[in-house]
Amino acid sequence: MDELRFTLSLSAEEFLPYYQGVAKTVRVRAHDGRTVDLPATRLRPFVTRQGIHGEFLLRLDDSHRVIELRALGPRRTLG
Repeated sequence: MDELRFTLSLSAEEFLPYYQGVAKTVRVRAHDGRTVDLPATRLRPFVTRQGIHGEFLLRLDDSHRVIELRALGPRRTLG
């Protein structure tokens, strides 16, 4: 099992093609630098009127299939 943490910030307008099914995957960069193409359908539960903003934990099995995607909290800004 593998775990990746990443921060995502997409406005509702930016996420619309994913929500509509026009675009199928969202490429995210984990905090450790790895990139993953995440099925956009996995992000639908986290969409608000403002879009998707926050830190997430992604758990993958040994075949790199999604086991769990969990929101860890709102996106934090510095300063």
